[in-house]
Amino acid sequence: MVPRIRVLVAKAGLDGHDRGAKVIARALRDAGMEVIYTGLRQSPEMIVNAALQEDVQVIGLSILSGAHNAIVPRILELLREKEMDDVLVVVGGTIPDGDAAELKQMGVAAVFQPGAALGAIVDFIRGSVRQPL
Repeated sequence: MVPRIRVLVAKAGLDGHDRGAKVIARALRDAGMEVIYTGLRQSPEMIVNAALQEDVQVIGLSILSGAHNAIVPRILELLREKEMDDVLVVVGGTIPDGDAAELKQMGVAAVFQPGAALGAIVDFIRGSVRQPL
């Protein structure tokens, strides 16, 4: 049996709206992935520590507050410090196209903006995660 993909879904910063994150978490779970949802108002340190403790392959960040240019680089930095280079980072939320391109250049695997199809997110994660042999 192939191990299930483990995904940490997190709401970073002071953003208090998590309906979208819960919809994504449910879609990933329904697609057979194991999902850990951290809840609201998580710091980058809390997110990376949870990812390490839960041994996830993917971190899915939901950011609607506009703080993605501060939060995402810090998460990527912490992942490098902890030698977690194999963890795929995807970001969803209200992110302008120019910022999305910059986040990808920094190392974010994908940015999903409002209206992204759930199936496309599931397919991207499935196609991008390297399963252990």
